Amino acid sequence: MKKIFAFLPVIISLVVAPVNAQSKKAVASFAKEVHDFGKIKEADGPVTYQFEFTNTGGEPLIISNVATSCGCTTPNYPKDPILPGTKRSLTVSYNPAGRPGRFEKTITVYTNGDPDVYTLKITGEVIPKEPTLEDMYPNNIEGLRMRSMQIAFNNIGPNEKATQTVEVVNSTDAPMKVDFMDVPPFITAKITPSSIPPKGKAQITLTYDAAAKNDWGFVYDRLGIVINDKKIPGRLAVTANIQEDFSKLTDEQKKNAPKIEVDNAEFDFGTIKPGEKVTHDYILKNTGKSDLIIRKATASCGCTVASVKSKVIKPGESTTLTAEFNSAGRSGTQTKTITIITNDPNNQRLILWLKGKIAEN
Repeated sequence: MKKIFAFLPVIISLVVAPVNAQSKKAVASFAKEVHDFGKIKEADGPVTYQFEFTNTGGEPLIISNVATSCGCTTPNYPKDPILPGTKRSLTVSYNPAGRPGRFEKTITVYTNGDPDVYTLKITGEVIPKEPTLEDMYPNNIEGLRMRSMQIAFNNIGPNEKATQTVEVVNSTDAPMKVDFMDVPPFITAKITPSSIPPKGKAQITLTYDAAAKNDWGFVYDRLGIVINDKKIPGRLAVTANIQEDFSKLTDEQKKNAPKIEVDNAEFDFGTIKPGEKVTHDYILKNTGKSDLIIRKATASCGCTVASVKSKVIKPGESTTLTAEFNSAGRSGTQTKTITIITNDPNNQRLILWLKGKIAEN
């Protein structure tokens, strides 16, 4: 029995030693690691919560960094060493602007303690604010408010007409007379009513005539607006994508359709001197069973010119597309594209690439 008691101090020291060793490390003991804000109103702005913690370890605690899972969540934490036994707090703010509905965000705390990484969470539900006139119609022209400054017609057949209607609001306290200027001949524009009462609404109606436009692919135009006799040029963008609709072709028509192929869709001109011009010929071949028509060839930059030798290619024949890149005023790595629009139902839009580098002076 005496021998057993003689060994007790040794056993106790062996058990206590690791505990003391662990307690020497800094430890951030958080009172809670998850906070639920419950229901908050978007209109009330950011909400804040303080995660309280105590350094229950034996060394000063240092928070080296705090990262959040979203830019909407902002942390504020002590940067100085926190002595053992000291209570501090880590503040987290959440901005609900534009984020209606449930949310759950993570805050990761990096320390010198044991453990060295802590994960906190904030949750809640954002009750959306009632949208204001400015929210619904964010674009403003002299008090005439619109949802967008662009009217997009998307896909239009080359012989089709399409109409788009958009709503506008007079946000002023006086009547507003609205008209249009610089309207291209292939677009018809009107507004109803032309005199909008204070805080009243109106409808802009645009009709697009693709046949009169006589173009292919993505096209872009601008209209001017006249408000109370004040001329405001180029404020309304009108876009369209003019292309053929091959969805109704029969199997026999598809079998006998043209087919475009290119010898190499990508050309790397290597490294050239500033101001130097590069020319390259792409070989376009029709491997289909009817005439291939090159509707349009456009470059992505004014520095590049594309020209096709023949726009109609018979089955089995080829033609040359010549691309010329002018490096004047440019530097560094260059990547340009040439878009070819054809009557190939499986490849209406073919992209060619022109790449290289301009050496430094």
